[in-house]
Amino acid sequence: MLKIRTLKPIDNLCDYTFNFCWNDSKLQPVDVIPSQEDTSFTYADLVAELRAGRNVCIDGDTGKRLAYGVGTDIKHMGGTGRTEMAGNIFVEGDVGPEAGMGMAAGSLYIKGDIEEPLGNILEVTSDIEGYRKFRSITDLLSNGLGKDTLKNNSLSENTLKLNDGILRGTIGSRCNWQGTVLVEGDVYNGTGVLMQQGTIIIKGDAGMNTGSHLDGGTVVVHGSVGEFSGAYMKAGRLIFLNAKGYVGAGMTGGTIYSKKKSSTSPPAAKTRLEKDDIEFIRKNMETGRVESMLYNKYEPEKEKEKFVKVHMRDGSIVMRKI
Repeated sequence: MLKIRTLKPIDNLCDYTFNFCWNDSKLQPVDVIPSQEDTSFTYADLVAELRAGRNVCIDGDTGKRLAYGVGTDIKHMGGTGRTEMAGNIFVEGDVGPEAGMGMAAGSLYIKGDIEEPLGNILEVTSDIEGYRKFRSITDLLSNGLGKDTLKNNSLSENTLKLNDGILRGTIGSRCNWQGTVLVEGDVYNGTGVLMQQGTIIIKGDAGMNTGSHLDGGTVVVHGSVGEFSGAYMKAGRLIFLNAKGYVGAGMTGGTIYSKKKSSTSPPAAKTRLEKDDIEFIRKNMETGRVESMLYNKYEPEKEKEKFVKVHMRDGSIVMRKI
């Protein structure tokens, strides 16, 4: 087990994305973690330990984004984009917000408090005295509870019901499960990100990036969604009442439905509702047929064919495809 003692809360510990360093270089894998006592571990050292299936112990409090993306072979870091095994993380203190965002494997053992919003994690009965235990929702759906028991929520054969009132983000991240996740309340950012199959139903509002990178399955929001929802969708369906910002940026597939007309980013464009769309809306939004017909549908706009004018000898003009 790798052990590190921190003298103050540090953000992004065990963060597989290294705080998205490929975009803005805020954090480099080779950077030495600040405020350590008697060690000089880098951010990459902790990630490598977990990817090898070994455990990491943090003696002290942690800041934001603990265990971001744990259990994923991050594509932007040269990986496959698939889920993988991971070791466990032990924290001998308190944990800051957004812990376990996008987490797909491994477990968190926490002695202190954990601050909301949480990530893609649920608390289960702990098998180690003195620690609270949290597991990835994606892992629970893919591999089952095993010997664990959920606390304050329920999982049946094909439905996970979350009604503990805890705000969570990236629920169902990379999920490839044919059942339904039902959330009785609001959710944080990134619901259904990179999900491949299954259904997530939110009986409330959702935050930014809802359904972003959706690659199959269905995300249903009985309220509003935040900025960048449906961005980079490849497949699947996203439906909501209204959006607080632009939707559909960079989407290459899939369908977005909105009761209130939404502002779109290219290539998303409004298209015509078909019979199966109306039936889908009626079933998932619990509406009547007339109300369902008033929804707006958005899909990637197909590239328009380009033409050129050709002047013929007889003086006529013919439009030919380029």
